[in-house]
This record gives sequence, C-alpha cells and structure tokens, in this order.
Amino acid sequence: MRFKPSAAAAFAVLGTVLFASPALAQAKPLTVCTEASPDGFDVVQYNSLVTTNASADVIFNTLVAFDEASRKVVPSLADKWEVSADGLTYTFHLRPNVPFQTTDYFKPTRPLNADDVVFTFSRMLDDSNPWHKVAGANGFPHAQSMGMTKLVKSITKVDDHTVKFELTEPDAPFLSVMTMGFASIYSAEYADQLLKAGKQTDLNAKPIGTGPFVLKSYTKDAVIRYDVNPTYWGPKPKIDRLIYAITPDPTVRAQKVKAGECQIALSPKPQDIADAKNDRKVRIVQTPAFMTAFVALNTEKKPLDNQKVRAALNMAFDRATYLKVVFNDTAMPATNPYPPNTWSYDKAVKPWPYDVAKARKLLADAGYPNGFSTTIWVRPTGSSLNPSPKAGAELLQADFAKIGVKADVKVIEWGELIKEAKQGHHDTLFMGWAGDNGDPDDYLTPLFSCNGVKSGINFSRFCDADLDKLINEGKRTPDQAKRTKAYEAAQQIIHDEALWIPLGYPTATAITTKDVNGYQVSAFGRQNFAAVSVQ
Repeated sequence: MRFKPSAAAAFAVLGTVLFASPALAQAKPLTVCTEASPDGFDVVQYNSLVTTNASADVIFNTLVAFDEASRKVVPSLADKWEVSADGLTYTFHLRPNVPFQTTDYFKPTRPLNADDVVFTFSRMLDDSNPWHKVAGANGFPHAQSMGMTKLVKSITKVDDHTVKFELTEPDAPFLSVMTMGFASIYSAEYADQLLKAGKQTDLNAKPIGTGPFVLKSYTKDAVIRYDVNPTYWGPKPKIDRLIYAITPDPTVRAQKVKAGECQIALSPKPQDIADAKNDRKVRIVQTPAFMTAFVALNTEKKPLDNQKVRAALNMAFDRATYLKVVFNDTAMPATNPYPPNTWSYDKAVKPWPYDVAKARKLLADAGYPNGFSTTIWVRPTGSSLNPSPKAGAELLQADFAKIGVKADVKVIEWGELIKEAKQGHHDTLFMGWAGDNGDPDDYLTPLFSCNGVKSGINFSRFCDADLDKLINEGKRTPDQAKRTKAYEAAQQIIHDEALWIPLGYPTATAITTKDVNGYQVSAFGRQNFAAVSVQ
C-alpha cells in the first residue's frame, strides 16, 4: 500500500536524504590522466611504477602499509604483529572478515585467511609451487632483487588469522619491504580455481584483491576502468568510479585537466607546471620526491667495464644544463643513489666535476684516445623522472661527442625497454627509481646488489663482493647508526666506481582541477584515491 506523505513529512524525508547522506549526493567518477599502459595486473611480475599504480595501489592490499605523514609502518590487512627479540621471527595477525572482491569471474566462498598469505609468498619464493613458473621470463623481480628467496626460511600458517615468517638472518628493512606493491596479498582460492581450469594467465588480466577498487575493463594504450569495491573492508571511497585515461604526452595530460576531461594529470612537464600556476581553473599539488633520475652504465659491456671510461662519461656530462633544459630547474642535482632528505645520505661524497679536458685524458689513459661508439637507450614519453626524454638524450649525446664518444640514441617503447634492459642488452640507459618505503635499502639492494643483477633491476650490472657486504651489513642490524656507517661506505663505492651518471632528485607533482579534494602527491609515486572526492 502506497501513501502520499504530508508536506512536513516530505520535507523531513528530503532533509534526511540531503543532510544525512552527503557522500551519496557528492559521489562522482574520477578520471586520472596517466603516462603509460601497465605491463599487466599481476604486480609481482613487474617492477615499473606504472604497473604498481594500476594494480597494487588500487586493487590490492599488503599486510602492512607505509604512512607517509608519520614515516612509519602501519597496519593494513594485518592489524598487529610481533617481532622476536633475535629479529628472526615476524608474526602477523590478520584483520578478521576481510572479503576478497566479487566479480563475474570469481565469487569467493570465504574471507581472507592465512592460506592466502602463505600462497602469495610461496608462489614467489618456492620454485616447487605450481604458480612459480607462471611468471616465465619475467620472474619475480622485486622478490629476487630484495634477496627474499635466501632471507625467508619459512612461512607458516599458525591458525586461520595468524602467519609466522621465519628469516635466515636479521633484516632491518623487512617490515618496510612488506609495504611494497610486490607484497600484495592474493586469493589462494582464486588461484586454485584458475589452476584447475588451466587459466593461469588470467591472474595477470583478471586480478582479484581486497582493495578499494575492482578492475572493470582495460584497453591497452587507451583506458582502464575500475568500479568501487562494494565490500571493501576499509573506508568506502568517496568516488563512484575510477578511470585511468592513458595519455603518454604530458602536455596533453595537462591540457585535458584544463579542459575538464581529467581531474588529475600525473607527471606533468616542468613547463606545464609553470603554465598551470597562472591558470585559476587548476591546482598544483607537489612534494619532495623519494626518487632519483639517472643514466645507468652497463659495466658488462666494453668499454663501460673500465672505471676510467665510466668516470670520463660522468665528467663530460653538463648536469647544470641538463637540469635547466629537461627539468626547468625543478630537480636538485643528484650525487648519491637516493635523495638528501633520506637518513644515511652521505654529504661527504662529492659529484664528479664537469671537466671535458680531464674526461678526455681519462679516456686516453683507459686506451681510448679517439673515443668509441655506444648507444643511449631512452623511453619515448615523459615522466616525473624524465620529463623530456628526447631532449635529455640529445644533450647527453652532445656531451659525449665532446670527448670523441659517438652515441646512437635508441628510443624504445617503455615495456620493451624495461624487458630488454633487465636482460642487460643496453649500453647506457636513462632510468629512474622511486623508492617505496623510505628505507635506503630500497635503493641499495635492488639497484646495486648481486641479487639485483640476477633479477635484472641492477641496471649497471655491477656485482662486487665489498659492496654486497656493506649492503648486507646495513640490513642485519636494527641500529640506525651502524646501518648509516655501512650505507655511507656503500655510497662512496658506488660513486668511485661511477656506476651511474646521477641526474637529479625531482619534485613529485600533479595538476588537478579545483573540484578535486583529498588528493595528495606521494613522495614515492604511489597513488591513493580512496580518500579523494570530486565536488
């Protein structure tokens, strides 16, 4: 039986809708202009930030998270944990009743439990796991480069809500490492379903996580669409849909924000940032980045295996001009692998001076008085770590030419560039690194250890016993003073060996429309849209 309320009653009902449910009234879709297509959605197979942003940051959760404001590890899927006195055992207690996402291809029969955590890590670390070989040539780059295979002795299900990790040796960064995207927790039940159906590759195309957004559709080089996860265990997102508009050209990304086609543009060019400052329709959001732009020198390739040659290339490089042209002076000159706002940054390490005459002499001393031929690898589109790839490569090419080094610039699509560089096929390579967790080891182990060479992320391909020893010493003690001492010595070796041409420490920036609230730029390049609203 229907009835027509009185005017007063109607007003009361209307008031309830308008004033008691503002989130419902304001929920709108959010469109983000991103810079490239992800490699896929099985984040453990890849090491690019673009892939982490499209998968780990929106679809999945980790046991623990890194709070950028407090610079501390905080609860996520695990609401508490204990560490044994000897630093060898980590026990995580899982948050109860956390549901996995429901889609048209998977309907979970149970919430998250310890089986999912054990499956997630055994898949990466146990070569007898039936899922271990699914990654194929990609392997598990982060798990491999971080030395997890040797570090993790066992992962045990204590009960449905308790998991115990036993380590082979104390590891100070372990908890921070568990906040990284590759430590996202997967559904063992979904994996079993795919394995029985012989559809293992679906894990990369049809992901299932516990995160705030569910993948709806993906068109490569065009768009990714996500729906809000209606069963998300955390605070419900304030938007009703999330769209990644894949837009490789940074200037086009900025233009789309000004036109209202996107609400957020990631990784704008410095010139677009300068232009946006004079536009009242948009807002600039910035923070100092935990990132480093660099050119990796492949020490496995002749004559780059010669330290004098690598030093000569560093001394031939006009860093000041590079930063002015490419970053429009929005990045600090780089010297060490990680930025100076990081604990253990060694101020005593001095940059290679720009000295063409000395560079020529070093080349002659190394046996190359007339120079040599090499290649410069670079991506085609810009990012926070390389706003103008073509301009930067041409500047480096011209600097090399001053000392007789003929360099051929090779522009390679991002996915192919990463794949080939991980196999060590490059000579010199424009690259950048965004740390995930604020710990210096997030740079040192993956980018400079012997494990990093095996995983492919050590782009200088330099494996040195002394450097490895220092990196490991820094990991084995929780004493930050002792860790700092080891890391300072490691930075000196990295500099003296001239493994990189350090470029700059950039500022993380995004351009948004004025109707976007709650969006913060991450120093680590990560994306959190759960608290963002569009008015």
